[in-house]
Amino acid sequence: MADEPVAIDTAALDRWIRAFAAAIADNEEQLTRLDSAIGDADHGANMVRGMKAVVAKLAESPPANPAALLKQVGMTLVGTVGGASGPLYGTFFLRMATAAGDAEPLDQAAFAAALRAGVDGVVARGKAEAGDKTMYDALAPAVDALDAALGGEDANGALRAAADAAAAGRDATTPLQARKGRASYLGERSVGHQDPGATSAALLIEAAAETLA
Repeated sequence: MADEPVAIDTAALDRWIRAFAAAIADNEEQLTRLDSAIGDADHGANMVRGMKAVVAKLAESPPANPAALLKQVGMTLVGTVGGASGPLYGTFFLRMATAAGDAEPLDQAAFAAALRAGVDGVVARGKAEAGDKTMYDALAPAVDALDAALGGEDANGALRAAADAAAAGRDATTPLQARKGRASYLGERSVGHQDPGATSAALLIEAAAETLA
């Protein structure tokens, strides 16, 4: 008999966000190195600062339900992360919160729908398209893979499929020429560098696969 699908409650989302914060901290040096090549060299520090603030806020004011948690994460990131990352990640989580509504817990389909709403928010905020060499290049394949897997027989492997797709999307940014953000100013010199935003976005989906599956 197949395992029962995992229900994603507030505690599970809390574990996801904390795992993402830990992954960001562990990869700060890599994110900084990547951003120093094609950006302002501050993506690692900005994300670490924002996620530290998020974890502190979760401890200080534990949210009552999934939507409240996602909204709190989004608002904290908007207020603490500099550059483009704060508005983009903040919008991602705020859109997720709206999509989550009053559900407690979220089933896998509702979580997938919330993730897609978050990605749509990133698009609306950053105007990025596939191949622009941004976080969207990791997030878009992830939500597509998640939806495809949830429609198949192995729904419990859906988040792992999403994480693998995000990692592949991250890697695929290396040969691209950036068309958005600070990296786009470099023109052809942006080719050959992995995008830092796609790298942190892949960490986000990997954390989900590790904590919510």
